[in-house]
Amino acid sequence: MPADSLILAIDNGTQSVRALLFDTRGNLVGKGKQEIEPYFSREPGWAEQHPDYFWEQLGEACKLLWNSTEATPDQVAGVTVTTQRGTVINLDENGQPLRPAIIWLDQRHARVDGPVKGPWGWLFKLARLEDTINRFREKTQANWVAQNEPEIWAKTRHFLLLSGYLTYRLTGEFRDSTGSQVGYLPFDYKKHRWAGQRDFKWQTMPVERSMLPELVAPGKTLGHLTDEACRHLGLQKSLPVIAAASDKACEILGSGGLTPDIGCMSYGTTATINTTSKRYVEPIRLMPPYPSALPGHYSTEVMIYRGFWMVSWFKREFGLRERKIAEERGIEPEALFDELVKAVPPGSMGLMLQPYWSPGVRQPGPEAKGSIIGFGDVHTRSHIYRAILEGLAYALREGKEKIEKRSGVKIRKLRVAGGGSQSDAAMQLTADVFGLPAERPHTFETSGLGAAIDAAVGLGLHPDFDTAVTNMTRVGDVFHPNEETRALYQRLYSEVYLRMYPQLQPLYRKIREITGYPR
Repeated sequence: MPADSLILAIDNGTQSVRALLFDTRGNLVGKGKQEIEPYFSREPGWAEQHPDYFWEQLGEACKLLWNSTEATPDQVAGVTVTTQRGTVINLDENGQPLRPAIIWLDQRHARVDGPVKGPWGWLFKLARLEDTINRFREKTQANWVAQNEPEIWAKTRHFLLLSGYLTYRLTGEFRDSTGSQVGYLPFDYKKHRWAGQRDFKWQTMPVERSMLPELVAPGKTLGHLTDEACRHLGLQKSLPVIAAASDKACEILGSGGLTPDIGCMSYGTTATINTTSKRYVEPIRLMPPYPSALPGHYSTEVMIYRGFWMVSWFKREFGLRERKIAEERGIEPEALFDELVKAVPPGSMGLMLQPYWSPGVRQPGPEAKGSIIGFGDVHTRSHIYRAILEGLAYALREGKEKIEKRSGVKIRKLRVAGGGSQSDAAMQLTADVFGLPAERPHTFETSGLGAAIDAAVGLGLHPDFDTAVTNMTRVGDVFHPNEETRALYQRLYSEVYLRMYPQLQPLYRKIREITGYPR
């Protein structure tokens, strides 16, 4: 390969599709970003999008890329794809979509008809896991489709995640990466393969093995671009498509997180804290670690489902003034929102937020709701905004401590990626809440970079993952904790935040019992 070989990484997130060119030193040499409509809703709580729409927007992102870079298509050595997690697509025998994709944000629930049949049902009852398993069955999109659209399910020959669908459109092959298998599928998270024939998951959903793609480890070849795909991506010849992983897994790799003592945080639509481990460690009991972008490894993840969606919600509902001023000044509104944070002292003058804006499965449970306590007449929307950021940091710190307890390894470094990491105020607040330096990776595009690292190893541009990560990742800005602020947050976290959910949980259950929400 020539020294100037480049990797084209496609990153299909929730808010945009990005076509990214990376060199072998991890430099971003070209970028095409196409904003997308995350979903449409035919019914309250539904979130769907047409599969062809993702493919079309991918093509638009590539056009933007080639119109904005001096790099040329002949420099590209290979292609890789990373996508949002848990979005599923039904295809017929000809590979045509049968219905809109069900997006990971979708809130519909399938019907649960009785306990799981056979010995598994008795085991779940004895272990008091029936509620957890029923929650899994409710959230399994395949169950909903089979129950409510039986004619669609009868025609379904391929049931794919978005990553598998884009791989099919790129290569014509029904293959996907083991690193992308995050969702309600019959996947064995311990062995990184489809579940064994006797696994209970096959009894909880109508998915058949023949509907699922062949799985390939990150760094291995999924196939080669078809002629149509070459034209769509603006490339001149067929190239190998290398398996990467889900966007969160790739963010960890792109942040340089190869070991369990590095906590990689994602301040994205979903906020997460992860470590990479060779061992299978459930960060919350019976919640499996997800597949890593590093083959044969696990991502011990704790997730705050709505995460920095809450920041977007605040900006939409309460941030019109900043958005208008930013537009008039020709600056990004984030700079003005950082001013809101800095205008409020640490601790938000007693305002405390618990960020369970969406229910969980085990911790928090399905009854969970968000809460804000401590309101007084001194509080303004600036205090609410800071309290959101503090609440997310508290929740992720709690996740860090769960991971440390389960893994037996102390987290000594923090790497923070995702859209929220671009806020200096959020980064400083994170360092103060955790009492650790918060490091920002050298590039904002960490998920695309992680995918490019997988491709660089798969293409032989680097001999192994240690070498690739050493050469392609580095730390940018570092935010150190302020001792006085750290001490304040320590008391608020340990004496107030950690007590909020146990104290409010009975009330949440009553709210659910009376109103039916959250369902």
